[in-house]
Amino acid sequence: MKKIGLLGGTFNPPHIAHLIMANEVASKLGLDEVRFMPNAVPPHKVKQGDATAKERLEMTKRAIADNPLFTLEPFEIERGGVSYTVETMALLTEREPNVMFYFIIGGDSIDGLSTWYHIDELMKLVHFVGVQRPGFFAKTEYDVELVEAPLIDLSSTIIRERLQTGEPVRYLLPEAVEQYIREEGLYGTR
Repeated sequence: MKKIGLLGGTFNPPHIAHLIMANEVASKLGLDEVRFMPNAVPPHKVKQGDATAKERLEMTKRAIADNPLFTLEPFEIERGGVSYTVETMALLTEREPNVMFYFIIGGDSIDGLSTWYHIDELMKLVHFVGVQRPGFFAKTEYDVELVEAPLIDLSSTIIRERLQTGEPVRYLLPEAVEQYIREEGLYGTR
């Protein structure tokens, strides 16, 4: 059975902490592949000035381009609408019945798992893998396998703020992603 990690998120924009997290989980659990899956319309994270779904997909594609273990999973964006993980995973497990999916989440998501839509049903569809994140407890009543990784206190919000104020973002996100952001004038970089 193939072991595939899924790292979902807004990727608004994708940054090095996403890449490190995916790489550490893949290495420690012996995954065959890690798919980065941007949300179409995240149920709780839409803000004015955000990159479009198409732009987030392109940034994610550029962020993972140099790692053959990483692939882009456009499933949620192609499907459109609000993204609920349980619905996505029901469709993906039906599409790929010979795959064991490892759903990778950060400490912030671990702390909030009890609020996820139909979490009990989702727990039957995937194996959750959690990575600690600074400032979060990474504690839950649900079964989550914890993987140690370098702790980097970085978020897409911090990067967007730095871009808007003209602060440097070098080394915080892949060069190809920064180049795309500046070419497209995203996050107030015009």
